[in-house]
Amino acid sequence: MKQNFPPKVVTANDLTSGEVVYLSASDQWVLRHNEAELLIDAGYASARLGFAEAQQGHVVGPYLAGAIAGTSGPAPVHFREVFRARGPSNLFHGKQSEQENVSIQ
Repeated sequence: MKQNFPPKVVTANDLTSGEVVYLSASDQWVLRHNEAELLIDAGYASARLGFAEAQQGHVVGPYLAGAIAGTSGPAPVHFREVFRARGPSNLFHGKQSEQENVSIQ
């Protein structure tokens, strides 16, 4: 019996800038969660994580993060990943400088 594997994306931090990045299907590190490759097979996800771990000159701390298929690509499912996808919590740095990611209460 095949085991159910919840969808994932590979995420890490860029070694130079510290930005949160995601592994795309074309082996590129992208800044947008919705541009990440959505992994639905455990074996393939493990292989993609291995690829990411070999990128020591480019990224640090790669891991598999839960995701779901959204209307414009993969979307995070855990609040930690939502937070990481938006960027730093202090305004006007990285992704947080874009109005769509700013929420002032």
